[in-house]
Amino acid sequence: TLRTEERQRLARERREEREKQHAAKETQILEKERKAKLQYEKQMEERQRKLKEMKQKEEQRRAAVEEKRKQKIEEEKERYEAVLHRTLERNQRLETRQKRWSWGGSVTPDSESKTASKRSPSTANLRQAEAAVNKRLSSSAALLNASDRTRRSQLSPLDSSVISRLLAPTQASLARSKSAATLSAD
Repeated sequence: TLRTEERQRLARERREEREKQHAAKETQILEKERKAKLQYEKQMEERQRKLKEMKQKEEQRRAAVEEKRKQKIEEEKERYEAVLHRTLERNQRLETRQKRWSWGGSVTPDSESKTASKRSPSTANLRQAEAAVNKRLSSSAALLNASDRTRRSQLSPLDSSVISRLLAPTQASLARSKSAATLSAD
């Protein structure tokens, strides 16, 4: 009986030892699983944080690109408006210049269409109108030249040269008026 009890005690001790080892292994496995789970959660949080940062950077980049595009469009619009404004001013200056230097006022598409509708469509009438304008222009130029010569003969050479220089734009305006009249008659 003593041997049997000894065997049973040894068997019990071995069983308890195995159970302790098994429990220690279980604890280790559970600890490893817990650490792995924590590691996985940290990695997921880090990944989400990085994705969020990337999204924010992408949104900021898109906003910057959109702002740059809007600014470029605004600059192009301002440039276009400035060019348009300059063109309109230039056209107005040219129109006022034409009005100032022409005999019959401005030569605009409206005035041309009104005068064209009043005239007869025959080419003979057009030639007569052109001849009348040319006659009037040449007689005006002749009068100016004749009166200019009589005045110059009474003036000193210095005064004469100053007056001829002052009259030069008038003669140029006659040439312009003549060409404008020819264009309108055509």
